[in-house]
Amino acid sequence: MSHPHRAAHAEHAAPPHEAPEPRRWLMLALLCLAQFMLILDVTVVNVALPAMAADLDLGRETLTWVVTAYTLCFGGLMLLGGRLADAVGAHRTVLAGLAVFTAASLATGLATGAPTLLGGRIFQGVGAALLSPSALSMVTTSFQGEERNKALGAWAAVGGTGSAVGVLLGGVLTDGPGWEWVFYLNVPVGVLALATLPALLPRRSPQPVRLDLPGAVLVTAGTASLIYGLVRAGDVGWGDATAVLPLLGALVLYAAFVGVERVSRAPLMDPRMFTRRPVVAGAFLMLVATALLIAFFFLGSVYLQRVRGFSPLRTGLVFLPVAVATGVGAHLGSQLVSRIGSRVTATAGMVVAAAGTLPLTWLAADGSVYAGLLPGLAIASLGIGAVFVTATTTALAMVAHEEAGLASGVVNTFHEVGGSVGVAVMSTVAAAGIEHGAIGGFTDAFTLSATVAAASLPVTLLLVPRGKPQLTGRPHMH
Repeated sequence: MSHPHRAAHAEHAAPPHEAPEPRRWLMLALLCLAQFMLILDVTVVNVALPAMAADLDLGRETLTWVVTAYTLCFGGLMLLGGRLADAVGAHRTVLAGLAVFTAASLATGLATGAPTLLGGRIFQGVGAALLSPSALSMVTTSFQGEERNKALGAWAAVGGTGSAVGVLLGGVLTDGPGWEWVFYLNVPVGVLALATLPALLPRRSPQPVRLDLPGAVLVTAGTASLIYGLVRAGDVGWGDATAVLPLLGALVLYAAFVGVERVSRAPLMDPRMFTRRPVVAGAFLMLVATALLIAFFFLGSVYLQRVRGFSPLRTGLVFLPVAVATGVGAHLGSQLVSRIGSRVTATAGMVVAAAGTLPLTWLAADGSVYAGLLPGLAIASLGIGAVFVTATTTALAMVAHEEAGLASGVVNTFHEVGGSVGVAVMSTVAAAGIEHGAIGGFTDAFTLSATVAAASLPVTLLLVPRGKPQLTGRPHMH
């Protein structure tokens, strides 16, 4: 998962005839390795969740936050991380983010209870929000011409492979040395990068940039309040004040965020971008696709281990074809968008996602994992992969060149937030199943997934513009 809003800005900031960095390919390898860790940590924990719950006595609400705390902070603070890279220098922000992420990974692995575990996940997200956009800025400004296309291609490939490897690696580590190694593995990689990168990263002068701290705090707090309200509703019901008040608070915080952004001289997310139909379409597609996919990983991992009694390794192996199907769908989607257009590709992807989700609603019949669950998830993920690509290309290719960077920042933020909200909603619906291993809750959650995919079809037809996109800047695949 890469973040091209930083790339678009950095391309204009880089001196046009700057001499190439002599050790740029080694720098690229280390930055891609660091980015790989960030993407890995979105999916690697899913398979380890039941083991964490057993060892640390975690309830369903805490399990949900183990996943969402990371993606929430990653997405909510990502645009601020990009601004900070401009203000203090991308090389400083890369190293600071890497240091925070590495230390937080160690603390998370050492956790003996929910507070330390969730605190570590929060700071992992903060480190990722600092590291990812600033690292992409360094990649973009260190390569020119055809080399830049190759470098950005390598960066984009990390996003696709990270999710796929995460589910398998989570199973291998949890079944082997223990779930703690899901986090410990980041430590030697982070230390190696911290020891090597300072000599490789080029130093460039910071730019005078205003930091929209109020905007970052409001949008992150609003999403946290929304997720807390959704999770709480699963425990106490929708009519309880402890669930309703956080949901109302989220609306107030989002309204305050819009107000702050309208008057800010350097808004984190310009509300005027949401008057652009392609940006709204891209954000909607990314929100739905990510919510469904991350929820599949979360629900499926818990279901297979708690209801079907699968080991973590076997669970990881079941999900490997699902992750690969997502990558195949993304590749097919990138081909189809340029041939048949965005609207047709997005609609077809949603149809495939809805069709694949239907078999998941029959879990109550106790069907075979390999004849029902796995094919359904793989087919749904194939469609979701195509929707991912269409979301990005629609937002970037159908807006003005000078707005492409901001548009991609909006879409990528919705990627992280979508994952958080998807897990929160689905875990709330499947609450009984997650707590007690009952199949009914999981069936309800998968039925909701099918409903969301089907209901998204008319919105997709209405929002996504017709025609074949002509990229205004560099193509980027999430």
